[in-house]
Amino acid sequence: MTILCIASYEKGHEFMRECKRQGARTLLLTSLSLKDTARWPRESLDDIFYMPDDNKKWNRDDVIKAVSHLARTEKIDRLVPLDDFDLELAASLREHLRIPGMGETTTRYFRDKLSMRMKASEGGIHVPEFIHVLHHGDVNDFLKRVPGPWVLKPRSLAGSIGIKKVHSPEQFWELANALGDMQSHYLLEKFVPGDVYHVDSIVYEHHIQFSIVSKYGKPPMEVSQEGDVFTTTIVERGSPDEEALQHANRRMLAALGLLRGVAHAEFIKARDDGRIYFLETAARVGGAHIAELVEAASGLNPWAEWAKVEVAGGKAPYDVRPPRNDYAALLVTLAKQEKPDISAYQDPEIYWRMDKDYHVGLILRSRDYGHVQAMLARYLERIRQDFWTYLPPKASPQD
Repeated sequence: MTILCIASYEKGHEFMRECKRQGARTLLLTSLSLKDTARWPRESLDDIFYMPDDNKKWNRDDVIKAVSHLARTEKIDRLVPLDDFDLELAASLREHLRIPGMGETTTRYFRDKLSMRMKASEGGIHVPEFIHVLHHGDVNDFLKRVPGPWVLKPRSLAGSIGIKKVHSPEQFWELANALGDMQSHYLLEKFVPGDVYHVDSIVYEHHIQFSIVSKYGKPPMEVSQEGDVFTTTIVERGSPDEEALQHANRRMLAALGLLRGVAHAEFIKARDDGRIYFLETAARVGGAHIAELVEAASGLNPWAEWAKVEVAGGKAPYDVRPPRNDYAALLVTLAKQEKPDISAYQDPEIYWRMDKDYHVGLILRSRDYGHVQAMLARYLERIRQDFWTYLPPKASPQD
């Protein structure tokens, strides 16, 4: 089997390693701008191909031509995008080359924030009230009917990039008018205060083989736009919140139609009514080192399991091995020091340390949920004091 990985950004190393361990011929298509800086696992790659890019942005027609040319000599069996920004391109390539996998329609449900909300809502899943920024009369009616504040969201950017909180109709129209002809690429949604969770899943033939629930310390949008240490921690298993989120995640994945692969979904438990609302999902591994968090708690690496799913491809059995039931917490922050010295952090519960300039990251692990929570609180204050700094959020992924 030959698998072509598409990665405009550097990620997915363990996916490539597992593909090779599974006996697949593993190819990588990536950005030319990463040629001299990315540390790809070359020992696991049979070849690397580079696409000219403008700040990781590729010309779609050029990519289709390039991959079609490659397919003259390489029989490509699977085509796997490793980042949110590559999902739609990969779907177009599959449709063009008739390679098995998620097509353009289903990909929309895991990429387009408007499409996924509409599909989830049709499936009876709670979502915050929203409207497409399209017909101005309808938008004005929404602003009158739905109390603010609201959130203006780009339909196809990742994470918190480009999201703006809106406090008045006047502020909204100022932002909308500045968007000009790009207005239809946005949606407006009621801001729902509450705790934000994520559920990370492995799916095979519509069956959820594994899923785990985690809770963000502060919502990612708040951390990105106002600044703080990013934290997330595994939710206590069997708790009412964990069971409610597992149920919501099952319904959401069934409604959106994920056949096989991985998913990272976000939900909010509203402060006002206690309901679980669906926020968004993606058919990829969670970013910000969430894969390492999941592995710390369960022993399962989402990247590696995704590779096994792709190799099995619906034609061979895939069963996840029994996971561990440990608890873990992740802390990541920008640091004011280029080479932060974390040598004073020596507790045996430290499972993982980030190695990146101007960053500090740790994962704490224990079998005891309460112990992880207590350690997280202590470490959060220490890291804020010792390292934390803040940069304004990006307006777009190219910034």
